[in-house]
Amino acid sequence: MKSIFLGLFVSATVCLLGTMSAAADNTAHVTSLMKKDLPNYPGKEGLMISVEYGPGGSDPIHKHDANAFVYVLEGSIVMQVKGGKEVTLSPGETFYEGPSDIHVVSRNASKTKPAKFIVVLLKNKDAPTVIPVK
Repeated sequence: MKSIFLGLFVSATVCLLGTMSAAADNTAHVTSLMKKDLPNYPGKEGLMISVEYGPGGSDPIHKHDANAFVYVLEGSIVMQVKGGKEVTLSPGETFYEGPSDIHVVSRNASKTKPAKFIVVLLKNKDAPTVIPVK
């Protein structure tokens, strides 16, 4: 039963993230890599995902209600949280979002090449991965 629930949760998360990107007429391919309860932190879990933006790909404004650690693998991405500076990140560079941050810019820096990055989220167990912000 637990594995069925986990499979449904991961599928829903991937669909939600993919739908958010599709709404912006761009496609983000999100792959869940790992989800793990954190026994030393009751009620918390870690989630690792891989995100691929096609050329010109982006996500709408959102938040995670989590500590989010980003590591760029390929291409370049542009990130910005509300009140912070817009930054362009290349392979090997990192970005952090806190639980109260609103992610106002998340996009591929290139209109011709794809970009790929890993996100590790430390969050409340079973809380939504992405929360749209208007």
